[in-house]
Amino acid sequence: MKVQFLGAVDGVTGSRHLVQTEDRRILLDCGLFQGWKLHRERNWVMPAELRDVDAVLLSHAHIDHSGWLPALVKHGFRGAIHASPATCALAEVMLLDSAHLQEEDARRANRYGYSRHAKALPLYTKADAQRALSQLVPLEPGRTLMLGRSKVRLTPVGHLLGACSVLVDDGDVRLAFSGDLGREHDLLMPPPKPPPPADVMLVESTYGNRLHPTEDNAPLLAEVISRTVQRGGSVLMPSFAVGRAQALLLVLQRLKAAGAIPAQLPVFVDSPMAVEATALYRRYGRLLRVPPRELESLCDGVRMVTTVQQSVRLAAARYPAVIISASGMATGGRVLHHLKARAPDARNSIVLPGFQVGGSRGARLLAGEPAVKIHGEMVPVRAEVQQLAGFSAHADRAGLLAWLAKMQQAPRQTFVVHGEPDAADSLRAAIRNELGWEARVPALGECVTL
Repeated sequence: MKVQFLGAVDGVTGSRHLVQTEDRRILLDCGLFQGWKLHRERNWVMPAELRDVDAVLLSHAHIDHSGWLPALVKHGFRGAIHASPATCALAEVMLLDSAHLQEEDARRANRYGYSRHAKALPLYTKADAQRALSQLVPLEPGRTLMLGRSKVRLTPVGHLLGACSVLVDDGDVRLAFSGDLGREHDLLMPPPKPPPPADVMLVESTYGNRLHPTEDNAPLLAEVISRTVQRGGSVLMPSFAVGRAQALLLVLQRLKAAGAIPAQLPVFVDSPMAVEATALYRRYGRLLRVPPRELESLCDGVRMVTTVQQSVRLAAARYPAVIISASGMATGGRVLHHLKARAPDARNSIVLPGFQVGGSRGARLLAGEPAVKIHGEMVPVRAEVQQLAGFSAHADRAGLLAWLAKMQQAPRQTFVVHGEPDAADSLRAAIRNELGWEARVPALGECVTL
């Protein structure tokens, strides 16, 4: 068996790991690169190694793990894409939305002339996304699938509805890929199930160099909302439409019930994808740790914004409110219109509930940049900017190490992936020092014989 690291090894995004067995070429994840322009430009290149892929195994539906599937299909991939049933359901929502954003960004660039190309083209279209979705094949976690001579199995790991680790066993080598690990005490998801026995481990390191704050983020959010409302402003929360938006709704409902924020404070969800994803979370409620009664009341009093006209009216509104809008790192989508409208006003607050990849607009806001570029123009930032890191759905360093320590025996090889360079190297050192395992961070494009 060989594994080649084609993404998410010098950063968090673009998850793509090619496993070559004696008779199959299996791609673990097929994610979109995000953040730094150097990384985003990789989305436009079809690696030669991916031209003969037989199958894709998808750990979960987040765009940095699934968002390049339509491009792979556009370049000729016709094989099966295996994922858990809940991941298949979420992927339909997320890939169609991603394609819409690709097309909309190209149209806007052509309309306003801020593309450097004669004609801006989308990375892929809705038709490409539909073709990719038609190739999805649900695989129940815990069941074994044969891909040629190799056995494949998915194991739930929290983090996101349907998210799983992946095991590939070709008879000689057992390779495990963590995907993105959830937290032991996540708001929505149960804790990750222990990793399977494996000879080789690929483990994510998004939070490999830090620990989540021990304080409860709910009171911190209540404080931000209260002082913003008192000065007549609104709270804008750029949020991932899937997972993060639902967790925020749960916290807001609990804060209202406890009287920590005004019960009548308007709450808006301005993201068609978040609206659809919320319905899916309620449909797959058996996979969550949220009590059924709370799940049923998740949207009580929440105004779901679905049409463009509604979104435009909301962006122009100037009364205190909480607005949850995608995308989570403010890289695209409707949240950009709300940022343009609210960032220049010091009465408002921008709350970033989670990790912001380097180079993203969210990271620039956190860095305190006085202005950010949106739709080709610089927009001043006078609003209060806060980060609530405790809302992350990723395991921190302690959580990652605790999960690895549950392995029945140490793997022969451990590769640390899915982290910024300092996070990945910090986790590598921690694995060596605390677990006594050999571990290293692979290079982009590196191919290793296992």
